[in-house]
Amino acid sequence: MDRIHELTRGQSPDALAIVDHDGAHYSFGDVEAMADTMAGMLKAAGVERGDRLMIVSENCATYAIAILAASRLGAWVMPVNARMSDDELDALRNHAGARFAIFTPEASVPSAAHADRLGATSRGTLPCGDVLVAGPLPGENTAPEPETGTPRDSVAALIYTTGTTSAPKGVMLTHGNLIWNAEISARLRGMAPGDLVVGVLPGTHIFGFASVFLASLAGGSAIRFLPRFSAPAILDAFAEGGSVMPAVPQMYQAILAELAKRGTPPDAPKLRYISSGGAPLDPEWKEKIEATFGLHLQNGYGLTETSPGVAGTRRDTPRDDTSCGQILDGVECIIDEPDDEGIGELLIRGPNIMKGYYRNPEATRAAIREDGFFRSGDFAKIDPDGTLWIMGRKKELIIRSGFNIYPPEVEAMLTRHPDVYQTAVVGRRVSGNEEVLAFVTAKPGVTEADLKAFLHEHLVPYKVPQHIFIIEQFPAAATGKILKHKLTETFAHLLDERDAAVAT
Repeated sequence: MDRIHELTRGQSPDALAIVDHDGAHYSFGDVEAMADTMAGMLKAAGVERGDRLMIVSENCATYAIAILAASRLGAWVMPVNARMSDDELDALRNHAGARFAIFTPEASVPSAAHADRLGATSRGTLPCGDVLVAGPLPGENTAPEPETGTPRDSVAALIYTTGTTSAPKGVMLTHGNLIWNAEISARLRGMAPGDLVVGVLPGTHIFGFASVFLASLAGGSAIRFLPRFSAPAILDAFAEGGSVMPAVPQMYQAILAELAKRGTPPDAPKLRYISSGGAPLDPEWKEKIEATFGLHLQNGYGLTETSPGVAGTRRDTPRDDTSCGQILDGVECIIDEPDDEGIGELLIRGPNIMKGYYRNPEATRAAIREDGFFRSGDFAKIDPDGTLWIMGRKKELIIRSGFNIYPPEVEAMLTRHPDVYQTAVVGRRVSGNEEVLAFVTAKPGVTEADLKAFLHEHLVPYKVPQHIFIIEQFPAAATGKILKHKLTETFAHLLDERDAAVAT
């Protein structure tokens, strides 16, 4: 197998492949036919091998068919969340030099708006919707990229990082990277024909793109596309036969809240596998979720640059802790410059490592060592049995009066408080030191003093935040991942008020 569109081959043509956003059902034979037809439409529009084809979408069948059609043509698929602003989308389009864009207006009002703004026109109709394409688009550096090496080593997807850093980078993932991840993700979950995967994670993010959609193809499973997350929609999907649910922790928290509001247990007759990824897993949430569904909540770790799989817990050996499980087969992990506790930067090497950052050779050299190990930027430790623990982002490490503070440790303890829903901990430079800031969403009535008193009972004093802010909502990416780098900016007024109060 050389290209990602070949993941559909070998599956029964009559087997269910997609349940679309509108409830329409498509078999693997339907998917093959639509992808072939769309490839012809795109080719007629001028899409060539090595073009960057931007897919401005939310989850739906048209999104999936566009990925497979691009693979047939040898174009680089570039999934972009339709909810991006005009400026955000244009910045990525210009950086990538995308000559063409395709849209999913039937499932996304924002996609339709971008299509109208960019002058998209219909190139034909498929059973799943209109093939709305813009291009050739103006811009510099839009020439197709030459294909070098084998087809498996050529670039399949250009995925831009989610914005958790101030300068998003375009990650070049090869067909080989993505095929490896799809196959190992399907094996890890035991995905097979007859499964119905709940596809609510955004397909424009590496988790939803590679570990959910492509993995469902590799397993011969069907995927039910949900364009946007809502807890009631997820519970409906469970009641209607959803069997596999990959998600981020915040989604499970919302599901638990919805169930609590209804006062009823979940109706999930076929649900057999639930997993969490994309953000640290809180032990309190894990316990509640497992008790609610009667299933072990699996956990894992990955990055856009690693396609994304690195480690995952196993179905046959469930864990009671919040580790990321065992390192995946074929992947090597080492700890760089470990401290006395064995904690250091996680380095990764294997078939999952990206080709590099597009048009950024300096960043690529900084990220991938000459020996092929990728610098994750995450602090981690590895137990003697190969269990991986993520301690936090290297750049998020807080050094308070000479003590190292790992935000996930403080976050995990805060969420053990019965009145706290979600939390994020960051550091802030102050004169000659760093202070610890915590932001939480919580039940009405809880106070900062309550939370500090709770933490003092469970943490050494230097780990207790100097300030705890109780807020209504976190700035978050489309996946639900909290955008920590935006916290101090978003809540600058609270920080200013607190600083002024301290000064007086």
